[in-house]
Amino acid sequence: MSGKLIIFSAPSGSGKSTMINYLLKQDLHLAFSISATSRSPRGSEQHGVEYFFLSPEEFRQRIDNDEFLEYEEVYKDRFYGTLKAQVEKQLEAGQNVVFDVDVVGGCNIKKFYGDRALSVFIQPPSLEILRQRLEGRGTDEASVIESRLAKAEFELGFACKFDVVIINDDLEEARDRALKILREFLDK
Repeated sequence: MSGKLIIFSAPSGSGKSTMINYLLKQDLHLAFSISATSRSPRGSEQHGVEYFFLSPEEFRQRIDNDEFLEYEEVYKDRFYGTLKAQVEKQLEAGQNVVFDVDVVGGCNIKKFYGDRALSVFIQPPSLEILRQRLEGRGTDEASVIESRLAKAEFELGFACKFDVVIINDDLEEARDRALKILREFLDK
């Protein structure tokens, strides 16, 4: 049996990773999409486990061969992307594949897979609350937070392109809503 696809996108600080980690622990037969990157492995990361590690040249060649569902050059020669063949392999194994991607990548994956994919946008209650969350992390300098907020304004404009928008004003309620929505989608 072939699996389905669940795409999550959100501005940084919206609670997307927390929600995905919660959902991965539920009995939904979810498997994380393994992305490709042109950066070097960090710590104990292994090729084919956390990422597929490719050279920038190999990444560009695969782009030219149309092997990616979505990709982005985040910095010069620093690419991240989702390989079509890897997703198909996971789907054929019966896995329900979860994506944690930016809004443009999420829209591209949804367009490619149509109704086999559910696209979910996790939205903060407001930009001010998002600012408080980012500052509360204590991990970023003020300039980084301002950059993330500017990007969040851009990303919020994509919410209407997603199948479902979950406003994360209460984490427990948002997780429960996401779980209910995913169960309904996977049971179709």
